[in-house]
Amino acid sequence: MAGAGEGHRWVGLATDFSEGSRAALDWAAANLLRAGDQLLLLHVIKEPDYEQSEAILWESTGSPLIPLSEFSNPITAKKYGAKPDAETLDILNTVAAQKEIVVVVKVLWGDPREKLCQVISETPLSCLVIGSRGLGKLKRVLLGSVSDYVVNNATCPVTVVKSASTDA
Repeated sequence: MAGAGEGHRWVGLATDFSEGSRAALDWAAANLLRAGDQLLLLHVIKEPDYEQSEAILWESTGSPLIPLSEFSNPITAKKYGAKPDAETLDILNTVAAQKEIVVVVKVLWGDPREKLCQVISETPLSCLVIGSRGLGKLKRVLLGSVSDYVVNNATCPVTVVKSASTDA
């Protein structure tokens, strides 16, 4: 990634715009992000809608990096098939201004486990922060956990953040 100068880190944040993802964003803002950092927001869409998005063009590599200001525009988000919630966008814009960081978004299509690890291996991230859905042990065995998979296969340090309402 061009422009990553000395002292500037690329921090990844996986999001599905859920409560768990907002908890991970809150944790990263409070404990990790510092002025000059660049936050790479990674959003994976499991089943692309080829008729209404850029998925067919960017499916293998993921979207180009989208500045947060552009991604905050509903027309741009829809173009990529993303449905970000207003609360997460508000938090991101606030954190970007307060912490003096640059936020860019990359939308990917496919299996979240594989796509997140693919981006991590191709991008010089200092670390990745990911939320936990809080699956119970049985569901985690049956469905598989994205965060478990990423922790075990990523080429950078990974922090898994549980939301306050997660019991497991």
